Amino acid sequence: MVDVCETIYSIAIMTKEEVIRKVNTFLIEEIEIEESLLKEDALLKENLGIDSLDFVDIVVIVERYFSFKIKPEEMSNVRTLAQFYDYIYHKINEQQQ
Repeated sequence: MVDVCETIYSIAIMTKEEVIRKVNTFLIEEIEIEESLLKEDALLKENLGIDSLDFVDIVVIVERYFSFKIKPEEMSNVRTLAQFYDYIYHKINEQQQ
């Protein structure tokens, strides 16, 4: 039970920099994107090569890392890595309100 509480607490106080670090970690380790490509202005599809199958994996990974589900309609305007970081960061903050 302590681990769950620590995870929830760590999400509650997660800074934007921590979100970026966690997102980059799973993109490198689980989606196998080269670290050198992870720039805020990188386009998810065109520059990072994230396709629909990768997106399915990302939905599962985000739920595991950040404890919320991505809604496809909320992601429709997310095109860059910076927008993806912002989306995750704002969703975490919404959970705490």
